Amino acid sequence: MKELMLGNAAVARGLYEAGCRFVSSYPGTPSTEITEVAADYDEIYAEWAANEKVALESAVGASLAGARSFTAMKHVGLNVAADPLFTASYIGVNAGLVVCVADDPAIHSSQNEQDSRHYAEAAKLPMLEPADSAECLDFAKRAFELSETYDTPVMLRTVTRIAHSQSLVETSPRVEPPLRPYAKDVQKYVAMPAVAVKRHVVVEERMEKLRALAETCDFNREEMRDSSVGFVASGAAYQYVREAFPQASVFKIGMVYPLPVQRLRAFAAKVDRLYVIEELDPFIETALRAAGVALAGGKDRTGLLGELSQYRVRKAMGASLPPTKTLGENLPGRPPVMCAGCPHRGLFAVLSRLKLTVFGDIGCYTLGAVAPLSAMDTTLCMGASFNMLHGYTAIRPEEAKKSVAVLGDSTFIHSGITGLVNTVYNLGVSTVIVLDNAITGMTGHQQNPTTGMTLKNVPAPKISIEKLCEAAGVAPENIRVADPGDLAEMTRVLREELKKDAPSVVISRRPCALLKYVRHKKPVRIDPEKCRGCRACMKLGCPALRFAERKVWVDDTQCVGCGLCVQTCGFGAIEEGEA
Repeated sequence: MKELMLGNAAVARGLYEAGCRFVSSYPGTPSTEITEVAADYDEIYAEWAANEKVALESAVGASLAGARSFTAMKHVGLNVAADPLFTASYIGVNAGLVVCVADDPAIHSSQNEQDSRHYAEAAKLPMLEPADSAECLDFAKRAFELSETYDTPVMLRTVTRIAHSQSLVETSPRVEPPLRPYAKDVQKYVAMPAVAVKRHVVVEERMEKLRALAETCDFNREEMRDSSVGFVASGAAYQYVREAFPQASVFKIGMVYPLPVQRLRAFAAKVDRLYVIEELDPFIETALRAAGVALAGGKDRTGLLGELSQYRVRKAMGASLPPTKTLGENLPGRPPVMCAGCPHRGLFAVLSRLKLTVFGDIGCYTLGAVAPLSAMDTTLCMGASFNMLHGYTAIRPEEAKKSVAVLGDSTFIHSGITGLVNTVYNLGVSTVIVLDNAITGMTGHQQNPTTGMTLKNVPAPKISIEKLCEAAGVAPENIRVADPGDLAEMTRVLREELKKDAPSVVISRRPCALLKYVRHKKPVRIDPEKCRGCRACMKLGCPALRFAERKVWVDDTQCVGCGLCVQTCGFGAIEEGEA
């Protein structure tokens, strides 16, 4: 049966059809929907792991147990999983193991624009890259076969445009391979030095076999048309080339590592000029130039930054551009903003008022850095805020009472706990804030160990943030819970904790305003007669408030009656709505 399917959903369908039994991931855009859709199949055990390293290690364990296993993550999540990834290449697999990484050219929802193809080369693992939803399904299935044939984890790379675009796929029934028996094998699975040195030999022998496969497999194909110009492309870039230059010859690469160098050299001999079109780094171009393949151009034309498109490819090649239409007026920008009623807004309003140095982290609350709140100084990576604050105050101890770190509940579980332990152990005096909004918010409301529900919405033990902090060595009296919807309470609690000469934790606890069970009040009411136009409430950055005609007005379609603006008005011009 044929149907339109999102690229991520197609990967999940490929897992189902291949008989995958185990999926463990940590949510990260643009990969999140793969695991969410996989969880809809009863035949697949699917879970949200604490972080990407845990997810990959769990998948390795399931593979050794004899089940086809899978994990998905975004590109920066692969950094977290890199430790087990490199050694998993050495120990190999029992049943098939597929690691999907979704890159984010143009940085739609990430903190960098790294190219994950380098990981395949560095870890000596085969990598497949689909160019549409049909290939997402097919390559996911065939990756398991490749994994079992060559005793290796296999990487599957997508990018935002493939993950979140729809195209036709043809579905098939599930094939359920039997569990493979597990046999103890110390010389394969125990990666101690004496074993690893021998396994490295196996890895290099495997790479030679994979290089030979690349020269014959149908993942890579030659499409001969006009021989005056030829292109080498993979993934989304292939689609752009085909649409921009439909008459040109193209060598489509589906296995991006190892590359089919001999076939590409033969293709180059058939065309007058050969160009490599790829997003991000010159991964393919560098390999071909090193192999002595003559190229007419590559990154010198397309550049190293952002996503490509049909338009950008034609422009890079100096071809005529299609006519464009404009609206005749400049539209206002639409920067990202915290939702109306977001529990993080109250906390950052307080942090801004107190003029604290704020070490930030990855989550919805990263938006605390933007105007008008402007209450964040740094963002590096998941779980970094606690550690950066510790290092900062170790060098500038006088700043300890004027600085805090923030991170969310899911991020605290992901990689914040170790930072807190490190601070306590090394006699730090940091005040850190856990923003507990009862969900993993930024990636679209996924459960996490603090919510009391699994990915499949099965009740589970609810991990207590307070008890974790106490177990990490924070004194019970220095673990405080405050409501960010009460600005006065949050201000008082923060001031009290910042005075202490010991590590302290403030848990800013209020559920995300978008959760279905959260009951909102009616919109606030503004008395235009009392409004002085001071714009104190506008400093909250709430999208439900606007300023016009020297007065503040409320958008009833957005306001959820959180009451923060009521607390900021010194003239009683704003009244709370009824429940």
